[in-house]
Amino acid sequence: MRDDFAAFILTHGRPNSVHTYKSLRSSGYTGRIFLVVDDEDKTVDEYRELYGDEVLQFSKAEIEKTFDTGDNFKDKRGVIVYARNACFGLARKVGVRYFIQLDDDYCSWFYRYDRDMNYGSFRIKKTMDLLFESIVDFLSSTTAKTICLSQGGDHIGGRKKSIGLKRKAMNTFVCDVERPFKFMGRINEDVNTYTLEGLRGNIFLTVMNAQVNQLLSQSNEAGMTGVYLDGGTYLKTFYSVLYSPSCVKVDTLAGNYTPHRRIHHRVNWNAATPKILREEHRKASREHSAIESEPVGVANG
Repeated sequence: MRDDFAAFILTHGRPNSVHTYKSLRSSGYTGRIFLVVDDEDKTVDEYRELYGDEVLQFSKAEIEKTFDTGDNFKDKRGVIVYARNACFGLARKVGVRYFIQLDDDYCSWFYRYDRDMNYGSFRIKKTMDLLFESIVDFLSSTTAKTICLSQGGDHIGGRKKSIGLKRKAMNTFVCDVERPFKFMGRINEDVNTYTLEGLRGNIFLTVMNAQVNQLLSQSNEAGMTGVYLDGGTYLKTFYSVLYSPSCVKVDTLAGNYTPHRRIHHRVNWNAATPKILREEHRKASREHSAIESEPVGVANG
């Protein structure tokens, strides 16, 4: 694995349940791994006992000064946005330019297409290095702020007409320290950020040919589980409405998504990301339109 890349596993309060570490190694990842914990984590000594120098710690109070939490609440327990924003500084500290942010509950990784472009679920067993290097190469060749892997819900309905990309970014953020950005909002920080930054013209992408599988939300103790149980999905959703009211609303999911109706955000993508052409193409488009609309029989000028 290239030496300017590292995997950051963001974790809190569950040193004995870092599923992502094991799944990375069993999938063939040979690169550097760091566990990112905060200074309010009472289990940090247990992390250090298990993972030694691979544990990186940051100050929540210091990081909180650098971004907008979206509220005036005092409860910071287990909230991942602090760790997400700390990663850019930690990457510089350990001397890497590229990194991937991962939750601690990923249990398996899949390709969704085989060599012959047949659609399916093909478990990654040896080529995780190649996957990460390919995503870094893709990020470097674009102006995107970050690129993520797809999740199971992205593949509901089966094979799409083409592999394609999605204009969203969740969970598995591949980032470049030379293209920093801030995650916003105490909760639902991924949706808050890709909608707000999308409105500003920044590109956030999800690649559809690879997928991460994680444990069911709230099934793994500690982490964000307590926050979600206390506040419910309405509170989680409304953070995104606060940041991007022009394109995000509170809605419910049911039917194909889940057997039980529950509150969830819904993004109006026609209003979420500007459709802006480079000036060279806009000029050509205007000239073409003028020619097409010119009345028959009328000379130029």
